[in-house]
Amino acid sequence: MKRYIILGFVLTMLVVTGIAQNTTTSDVNAFKQALEKDGFTVQQGAVGFLDLIKLYDLGVFPSVYGNNPSTRYLSYFVPPAPGQELPKELTKITAALGISLNATAFWDLGPDEAIVFVGRTPPECRYFSYDHYLMSRTYGNETRWIFANLGDPVNNLVINTEGTPNGTAGNPFNQTTVIVATADRGIDQRIRAAALSAGYSDYIFNTQVLPASMLKMGLGNDSDTFLIAIRPAFYKDKQMGDNYLNNTPATVFRVTPNQTTKLDPYDYPELRVRGTGTTEFDLMDDLEELRNAILDKYTDLSATELPTSILTPIGSDAIQRGIDAFGPDNDACYLWSANQTLSSITPSFPDISTYYDFLRNPPIMLGNDRNEFIIIYGVNHVATGKATYSSATVYGADVWNGVGAIHDADFNGTAEEYLPDNPNAKYLYVYKIARNCSDDPHCFEVPTGPGAYGIGLDQPLYIGWRSYLEKATKTGPSYSEIVYDRAIKFDPEE
Repeated sequence: MKRYIILGFVLTMLVVTGIAQNTTTSDVNAFKQALEKDGFTVQQGAVGFLDLIKLYDLGVFPSVYGNNPSTRYLSYFVPPAPGQELPKELTKITAALGISLNATAFWDLGPDEAIVFVGRTPPECRYFSYDHYLMSRTYGNETRWIFANLGDPVNNLVINTEGTPNGTAGNPFNQTTVIVATADRGIDQRIRAAALSAGYSDYIFNTQVLPASMLKMGLGNDSDTFLIAIRPAFYKDKQMGDNYLNNTPATVFRVTPNQTTKLDPYDYPELRVRGTGTTEFDLMDDLEELRNAILDKYTDLSATELPTSILTPIGSDAIQRGIDAFGPDNDACYLWSANQTLSSITPSFPDISTYYDFLRNPPIMLGNDRNEFIIIYGVNHVATGKATYSSATVYGADVWNGVGAIHDADFNGTAEEYLPDNPNAKYLYVYKIARNCSDDPHCFEVPTGPGAYGIGLDQPLYIGWRSYLEKATKTGPSYSEIVYDRAIKFDPEE
């Protein structure tokens, strides 16, 4: 039996709200039968909601791992390989919770196996993607939590669906699609043929490559563990988004050949290139003018300018160095109010105390005095065309719990108050973060609870920024082309 990280399995048992096991498409059974006819064992899994804050509050996880409160992530729940079983202590948890699904969000995969998503994409939203991760790897006798992405995600600008055949422009939302995650080209081709025989169109087929050259594929104690997450962000219709979350019209198959096949592993896929050659740096003078206007407005208070730096390492960097990447996505830039990237301080999972010690020193505390608050400001990356959506999130530094986010739609028009005569103010933003917002319409009020849905008055915090998907490149903005967001902490003069 493979030696799994136990917390991953407990997560599987507890995250059940919103699991949907059947699509609304009658072709699914025909697809399954075609695969079985071709000599595969097909096991059905599901798609489910990962409520990381709930898991922390239940005592399952020691951290919330930098959740994005703007996006309720879905995940594939995958059955164990034929002949394998989940540990007995975990099946007891399953039975106690009344859960019959025999699957896990953290799974291994043989070099000739595949995971197949078949169903509908999310309803209309600002962004969605299907991203694949290396979650843990064994180094000698030590299993490390890696949480590194394995390449480009399948996002709403590139996905092949009925509404975007072969990735052409169209409507990618609420459309039928097939997505195969595998390390083997031959298996991928056989699955595609089975889908065609079941009535699915070739132009809705997508492949997520698991690059065997950098992975430990297999079912043994030292094989890698994976996860696939779906990120839908900012639904146009919230009710439709909730319905998709709670009853996702899709299913997941684990597909295993009954006989060992000759392997034809995929090479590492070509990545989409970040950057257009156009930068935001022509707004630097305007941003400095905005900074001075903010400081002038609060001259009676003590101001501390917080540093900003890149938050996460890229996935391939984390994999090569055996460090925790904290779940980055190639479609995004990640910044935070700290003076170094996590890659320089990352310990091995589950020893995460180093993170928290770092974030608390020096601590950013936020009391409920009306004259104590944080001003975040910067370039609105959506207004400049560098992102499809961007957001700023308030995190508790003790457990990395995101308790709320402000996004680019909230930023519109907020800099004009400070720069009424500057025509470039429309590309900038200013927003307050406080415990007591009073009547300020451009202020996020930080909750104190319940549980990890808030940050206590005695707990430190930090700010994290995300900028997703530059339309021109269909991938994340280039760090070298954006102006970093900024923050200033204001306190009463002593």
